[in-house]
Amino acid sequence: MNRRWIYGLVVAGLLVNLAIGAQIYLTSPKVKNVADSSGPDLQLFTDVLEKIHRQYVDGTNLTYRQLTYAALDGMVAKLDPHSEFLDPQSYQQLQDDTEGQFGGLGLVVISKDGFVTVVAPMDDTPGARSGILSGDRIIKVGTNSVVGASLEDVVKELRGAPGTTVTLTVQRPATGMVKEFTLARAIIQMDMVKDINDAKEFPLGENQIGYVRITEFGDQTSDELEDALQTLEGQGMKALIIDLRGNPGGLLDEAVGVCQKFLPRDQLIVSTEGRESMEKYFAKGNGDELKGMPIIILVNHDSASASEIVTGCLQDLHRAYVIGEKTFGKGSVQTIFPLDDGSALKLTVAKYYTPSHKVIHEHGITPDSFVPVTDYQEAAVMLQHTLGAVASLPDNQQAKVKSVRDTQLERAEDVLKGILIYDAMNAAAPPQKVAAK
Repeated sequence: MNRRWIYGLVVAGLLVNLAIGAQIYLTSPKVKNVADSSGPDLQLFTDVLEKIHRQYVDGTNLTYRQLTYAALDGMVAKLDPHSEFLDPQSYQQLQDDTEGQFGGLGLVVISKDGFVTVVAPMDDTPGARSGILSGDRIIKVGTNSVVGASLEDVVKELRGAPGTTVTLTVQRPATGMVKEFTLARAIIQMDMVKDINDAKEFPLGENQIGYVRITEFGDQTSDELEDALQTLEGQGMKALIIDLRGNPGGLLDEAVGVCQKFLPRDQLIVSTEGRESMEKYFAKGNGDELKGMPIIILVNHDSASASEIVTGCLQDLHRAYVIGEKTFGKGSVQTIFPLDDGSALKLTVAKYYTPSHKVIHEHGITPDSFVPVTDYQEAAVMLQHTLGAVASLPDNQQAKVKSVRDTQLERAEDVLKGILIYDAMNAAAPPQKVAAK
């Protein structure tokens, strides 16, 4: 009897231990991850895919690839506004944009009054050599009408492999002319750093104040900025304005490359922190190329991502004074994962932090001097700084746009003039004599 009682007690103890162990095991994070396996959900996805492909009333021409791409696009879009599934064509366009060159015609176009309208042909491109003018409306690409089409869709049709041809039908509102142009696409090099006239000449402004506008952070941005700085320094530049208004960002490495031109070697520029990694980026240049020269950065609510890295870094380190409006607040890191079929996944994997560890994402950069502008002022100033844009407007609007003042740029110039006058006065002042005791 005693032996049976002892065996029963041991068995009961084992059962209790087993129950407790099972509870701990089932509630552990590792087991939760095992329970959240993809198997059943992939089967669910396959079942829905099959039903749509076989039974959707308007799905006669639907392919499995189309349905899969649509599903992936919807899934990634639910994560955040900056993650994206890119089909092969979209991925190629992204590569073209960041590399700063693509196969195209060299036409700068905007959407205006329901038409894709030429702002200006770029110099020495098929578009410029063809005789297409600012203000011309593209009404057909090939045999297809593009009246009312989205700007993005028309740009996709204009771009293509260098050497291939495309036929455009253009309407010229000024004369009523409608004409066809057959153009051969060529490699188009986009300029990322421009002067105040939307060119690459970089004239020195009044009071020896230089101006550069960085439109995007692509593969060549830091090299183009280096050329611009050398041109301006060769003319005797004493202060610099960097215009990042409307700059949507781009490549992290190029933002670092821009910052390090104005910072001592080994200075922390930006850090990124994600679930699986933390990276720190330091200046690797030869030190401050401008030797402490006063710098002002212009920003607005469309300055984002890499623009905010540059602004936040140079502001944090008191290397630049920031004027304009609070920036967009897109301080997250997207990594591109190429996929086997030519598509890609652009996925948010980390967030940016300034040298003082201020988070950029959803906060933005607050300027040192807040200078607000209206939407009309902002649009007019952007047109003024885009070659041929004002000329493409109707005659009754051109004078109105030209008369709009760039109050943010004016504020920057005034601040720099004051700094330069103060420095000149200090340099000219005789040294103070100290009486001997």
